[in-house]
Amino acid sequence: MFYHDRELQYKVRVEKPNPTFARMLQQAIGGIEGEIRVCLQYLFQAWGNRGPVKYRDMLLETGTEEMAHIEMLATAVALNLEGAPTSLKDEMAKDKMIGAVLGGMDPRHFLSSGLAAMAVDANGVPFNGSWVVGSGNTAADMYANVMAESTGRVLATRLWEMTDDPGMKDMLSFLIARDTMHQNQWLAVLEELGGVQGIHPIPNSFPQAQEVQDFNYAFVSTYINSGDGSTPAGRWTEGQSIDGKGQFHILKAQPLGGEPKLAPPVPEGHAQTEQMTLTDTIIGNIKDTLS
Repeated sequence: MFYHDRELQYKVRVEKPNPTFARMLQQAIGGIEGEIRVCLQYLFQAWGNRGPVKYRDMLLETGTEEMAHIEMLATAVALNLEGAPTSLKDEMAKDKMIGAVLGGMDPRHFLSSGLAAMAVDANGVPFNGSWVVGSGNTAADMYANVMAESTGRVLATRLWEMTDDPGMKDMLSFLIARDTMHQNQWLAVLEELGGVQGIHPIPNSFPQAQEVQDFNYAFVSTYINSGDGSTPAGRWTEGQSIDGKGQFHILKAQPLGGEPKLAPPVPEGHAQTEQMTLTDTIIGNIKDTLS
């Protein structure tokens, strides 16, 4: 059950409406780095959460807050669109319509939404639900959340740099601050779950004895085979692994799986005759060799 307050979470004001910036703000709404993504991600993680109820409650709280951020950004888009061109005739007379469209304004802000925000990114591509991560593994989800907040904060800082409107800078500064908190929030959960060594490898419920032991801490390098020298050393090539359960080492890349052999095409698949003939020839040669 959700509740709505008629007032925004934080003030949104636009001193100089800018339809082009409205289009840029769409990325923060419906883009892969946007608020719809994190809102749905946290809510779906919460709704499927099994385990300590405090994590479910926390995710629900934060997912609900992200709804408020969508509302703020949608308001910002609408305010930036006020004064946008609405008459093709007038704009053609002033030679501005083409410039407005090609200069970055999204015509669908007028054609499809009547000067309002949409659930799309800055290119007008609809939000994609496949971006939402909810694995059922709390640690894995927290890492996904850190990534989502990190890329969201990167986007917000870039938007901050792209506007000189004081109101927009203030709103974005608020969203950047919330991204800072949420990054730390998810990292705090990872620390509470046991930290780097306690939670890794994820899932820590799978017995590592079942892993192929030669490969679970090996950096596989093709550089060794290039003739240009040895693989450059790094933290990931030697010493104790980050989870403390193995030793990093370099392993020369080499084929171990043999050449794949596929069955002939099935007649119902209607491959080309040449494929069937070639396959029959190969099979015949194999039979002759075996006999």
